[in-house]
Amino acid sequence: MNPPIPSRPVSSLPQPDAPARVGLVIVGDEILSGKRADKHMPKVIELLAARGLSLDWAEYVGDAPERITATLRRAFESSDLVFSCGGIGATPDDHTRQCAARALGVDLALHPEAEALIRERMQDTAREQGIPYEPDRPDNIHRLNMGVFPVGARIIPNPYNKIAGFSVGHVHFVPGFPVMAWPMIEWLLDQHYAHWFRQSAWAEKSVIVFGAMEATLTPLMEDIERLHSGVKVFSLPSVDHPEYGRHIELGVKGTPALVAQAYPALLTGLAGFGARLGPELVRQ
Repeated sequence: MNPPIPSRPVSSLPQPDAPARVGLVIVGDEILSGKRADKHMPKVIELLAARGLSLDWAEYVGDAPERITATLRRAFESSDLVFSCGGIGATPDDHTRQCAARALGVDLALHPEAEALIRERMQDTAREQGIPYEPDRPDNIHRLNMGVFPVGARIIPNPYNKIAGFSVGHVHFVPGFPVMAWPMIEWLLDQHYAHWFRQSAWAEKSVIVFGAMEATLTPLMEDIERLHSGVKVFSLPSVDHPEYGRHIELGVKGTPALVAQAYPALLTGLAGFGARLGPELVRQ
């Protein structure tokens, strides 16, 4: 049996006032079994990139409550901005709401705003079907479980069908359906994190290095980051590229001004190794 987790107020969770790392948790056996292909990570990368942000990490978690709880506990204890997709429905294989409460050490409760939106949705559905709205019908009562969130949570509006997601601190929970999840994530970014968006331009410049080994180039990469604070060096090796064969794409990314200083230094360092260089790549 897992030991009880001490309760703590939501206000005590880490509250970063500067851009944090961004993480993504994707919940569901259907992803791990291959029944469905994940579409969330490419889209989240796209939404972040459009705002000058990037995804730092992602985790896939099956429908195992203990593992979901452990994953969410780490998310809550960090200062990361985290989006969690899936498992917030009201069927037996949906565990995310309950696991979030356990990770926080708080109770679950029907959120009044979420309840009002669910009831509004049920009335809309009854009207569309031309049948009377029966709030006490067992299936309608069961639907209210979709508004049962950890105490202290805030709702995330769902423009598709009004069934809300929820947020606790900088950890945000949305459905697994892309048609719902993606507009909700975009709303969160624009409503709550616009002050984190990169205001200056972002540049990335790299070069193809033929036949090199990463271990050999690592000291150069470390020197570039040490001497050019704010620049990030990246290395993308390939062993079977159809055009370049075995090679490394080695580059720097950051603001254009920093890249303009660091990239020539990178080329100078590569010349010192006698590296054979190929095409240069620029992304902005």
